[in-house]
Amino acid sequence: MRPSARIPGILAGLVLATGGIVVAAPAATAAAPTSVQDCENYIAQHSSKKGTAGIGQACYEGSIGNQTSCAASLTAVGISANVASGACRAAH
Repeated sequence: MRPSARIPGILAGLVLATGGIVVAAPAATAAAPTSVQDCENYIAQHSSKKGTAGIGQACYEGSIGNQTSCAASLTAVGISANVASGACRAAH
């Protein structure tokens, strides 16, 4: 195959691959709010601490997969380590 014919084929492949990522992206972000809410509900059920901005941010960290930051942030606002761990798992 000549190099000049190969370039359009490569570009077409890149466009198709990028299109697949763009189509899949909205589905991935749609789950995040529910995950944050699941985390906050877990905390409400298992702790006397009420929702604060710090809890919401920590739950968001858990929903995007940063479990270490989620648990550390929750314990920093007064949530026990066991409850923090469970809430971060609920977020993810």
